[in-house]
Amino acid sequence: MRSEISDPVPALVLLILLVIGVPAAESIAQTTLPPTVRVELRNSNIPESAYGAMVMEAGGRILLAHNDRLPMNPASVMKIITTHAALDLLGPAFSWRTEVLATGPLGEGRLDGDIILKGGGDPKLTMERFWMLLRDARARGIRDIAGDLVIDRSVFQVDDVDPGQFDGEPTRPYNAGPDALLINYRSARVTFIPDLQSRSIRIVTEPPVGSVRIVNELSAIDGACDEWPERGEVDLARGSLTFRGNFPLACGERVRHVLLPDPLDYVQALFRHLWEGLGGSFSGRARFGSSPADARPIASIESASLADIVRDINKNSNNVMARQLFLSLGLLREPPVTLDNSREALSAWLLQKGIAAQEIVVENGSGLSRKERVAPRTLARLLESAWFAPIGPELASSLPVAGVDGTLKRRFAGTAIAGRAHLKTGFLDNVRSIAGFLHGQQGRTLIVVSIINHPNARAATGVQDALLEWAGRTLTESTGCAGMQSASPHPCTRTRPP
Repeated sequence: MRSEISDPVPALVLLILLVIGVPAAESIAQTTLPPTVRVELRNSNIPESAYGAMVMEAGGRILLAHNDRLPMNPASVMKIITTHAALDLLGPAFSWRTEVLATGPLGEGRLDGDIILKGGGDPKLTMERFWMLLRDARARGIRDIAGDLVIDRSVFQVDDVDPGQFDGEPTRPYNAGPDALLINYRSARVTFIPDLQSRSIRIVTEPPVGSVRIVNELSAIDGACDEWPERGEVDLARGSLTFRGNFPLACGERVRHVLLPDPLDYVQALFRHLWEGLGGSFSGRARFGSSPADARPIASIESASLADIVRDINKNSNNVMARQLFLSLGLLREPPVTLDNSREALSAWLLQKGIAAQEIVVENGSGLSRKERVAPRTLARLLESAWFAPIGPELASSLPVAGVDGTLKRRFAGTAIAGRAHLKTGFLDNVRSIAGFLHGQQGRTLIVVSIINHPNARAATGVQDALLEWAGRTLTESTGCAGMQSASPHPCTRTRPP
């Protein structure tokens, strides 16, 4: 696996393939795109050289292989690799533990020492579950905390991520970086409440936003609800979150979630808010640190199972949880857990699967990256591997169902593939991708991968639709093997060859 990106050179790739050799059946697979796909590419002003695709039967024939060995940016389809590896390596029942520890004596409800929050990397430590953890600690007899709040996130050794670095949107929750103690995605729920009588907009945040000052410069206006402030402007120098612009009164109450910039300030404000709500008091300050050897356990909470976490990641394309999960692959290596350890764990897993995918570039495992790369053939082979693996049902069921749920709830609704496909989509500037399983009758399943890397990718949804429609028609046609090339020595079997 490479750690740096280089421009793909198709001619060089072809030369390498000729030198090292490839199985004859694979090398002569169909490369001509279906006519409907070619038309959609032309309509979108996208050259065929910017499009990679692979369609094959699970365990059997390759129907289409176009630029299938070309390293391409997969956007959120990269989550398939991360979640597949995690299910295989960690197991569907794996979970993360968050702990509360304490130092110093406890008498008559007063802790004359520090309270420690020790994170284990839980990708979904919501405010509600964090409240349950503190409630359990409170039930152990701790009421007043005289010492500090020590935040131990040493399980992950990663630098804090600049939330505005990727796309200049520092208040978007999807830009939160990985953190061993990532509570509530470090975000606040901001509710905009119009007051018709005073013609003003009230702003309410939950939880409290710590030292960040909310600046309300919204103007209430009449008219249709066709525009309103989507995000605030963060001014770190002044420590403020400013909302400005016109807010139509006709919009009614609206909600946005806002990523807050300072992890230490956020945890301290949330802890104090919840702890005091439980009848406790806290007079110290928050600081980062490690758990001392003499710290005694007070309470702990387990995360949801990995199978449930993977479902959340793929159904809703949750970038923050995917980053947490990818970093958790490093738990299998020697401590400390770093991104390099996670990449090494993924590389070793790919080799174990017999997939020598030297073209893969992984930055954070979520697909929210300009650097990540994978070839369509590698994705197809990984999907095929998953289909026949014990964890296959877990991975397949975690993908959105076309026209039914997740990110595909509205897409493909009313089409021939609605309810018949488990697919993960990806979208970035210059990238459109889709990959997964298309199900037919008599147990037939096609693996479909489609990736576009081009400035016109945003307008190319029709290309993906055309490919899936073509693949769907293939499933309803004859199952004869004449004229079809195979990726295995058993081209017409419905079970994986030995």
